[in-house]
Amino acid sequence: MRTTQQMSITLPNAMVDVVKAKVRTGEYASESEVIRDGLRALMARDRAVENWLHNQVGPAYDALKADPDRAVTTDQMRARLAAEHAKIR
Repeated sequence: MRTTQQMSITLPNAMVDVVKAKVRTGEYASESEVIRDGLRALMARDRAVENWLHNQVGPAYDALKADPDRAVTTDQMRARLAAEHAKIR
């Protein structure tokens, strides 16, 4: 049973140039490898976003719903950021 499948894709010329350059310089063995690596990076980014949503955003939302007094106004957040920024200078 085959574990790969051939497909045809259309890319803007600028992206085609990048793919071909990666192969020409020897960074990748084939155009397919460039595309596969790009898809792997996209999948890793998607997993990272999902993990962030699940592990940080969801719990923060739940905590805020349980205790609305935890909310911070825009002005309070700006003041906190300004204070942090001032520490760096």
